[in-house]
Amino acid sequence: MDALSSILKASKLEAIVCSQNCLSGDWGLDVIPEGNAYFWRVSKGSCVIGLHGREPLTMEEGDIVVIPHGARHWIASNATAPLLTLAQYMQSPGLFAGDDTIVAAGHFTFDEEQQHPFIKDLPPLLHISSFGIKNQQFLTHMGFLLQTELSVNKPGTQVMLKGLAEMLFISVIRAYLEQDKAEKGFMSALADPQISQALELMHNQPSVDWTAEALGKRVGMSRTLFFNRFKELVGETPLTYLTNWRINRAKEMLSAGMNRVDVAEKIGYQSAAAFNKIFKTKTGSTPARYRAKS
Repeated sequence: MDALSSILKASKLEAIVCSQNCLSGDWGLDVIPEGNAYFWRVSKGSCVIGLHGREPLTMEEGDIVVIPHGARHWIASNATAPLLTLAQYMQSPGLFAGDDTIVAAGHFTFDEEQQHPFIKDLPPLLHISSFGIKNQQFLTHMGFLLQTELSVNKPGTQVMLKGLAEMLFISVIRAYLEQDKAEKGFMSALADPQISQALELMHNQPSVDWTAEALGKRVGMSRTLFFNRFKELVGETPLTYLTNWRINRAKEMLSAGMNRVDVAEKIGYQSAAAFNKIFKTKTGSTPARYRAKS
């Protein structure tokens, strides 16, 4: 499994709600996502969107914006339009009725237990313009399918929307990486072929006794060059990252009811005692207590 896929699988990315909004006149929504990641896609017309306290940007037809950290933001017909909360909007059927602008909206959740650096390092707002999307045929296709599914009410629609929204999110990340906007942080680590390959090795084979020298050799770098490059992009040493990845995988397995001896073996610890020690250091709980609590 590639590095991004394993991270998203571990982070338990899940789309919760999708809706289509047909709007006209002066309209504006003040969005307080309560910790959930949000996305917006303009299917027709244009609008402006912004994080509070920052310069807004214009969204044209086909543009997609993702607010990955659940920051409060607003979306409106223009920068001076009065804003309503989502609750006020939902309680007023027919308000702003029309189809001058059509926007699809939805939100995502991530497993807070995982706290992966990839999620933390996402910028507060990801904007993929329709101009940038033209070379992203899959992303364009996903947007069209999402819009189509939002326009119908057929058996299985909710499941379809969930899957399409999750694929849309992944496609936005791909497009962002391919635009070379990530200069540092985990996004840049995924964009770096050698560091991404090293992450893939650690993710897929956490039981291997990886060292910086062994990983460097596998990806065609010297130990020193690999160590420094990894720490620069990921923000952690290879060993620290591997340990954190192992502990998060251990949490998953313990939550599923696996015993600590088997978990220790699967994630690369030679003894249950060694696993107990590092797990308690990282989480403040013993594996047995964590399993019982889960």
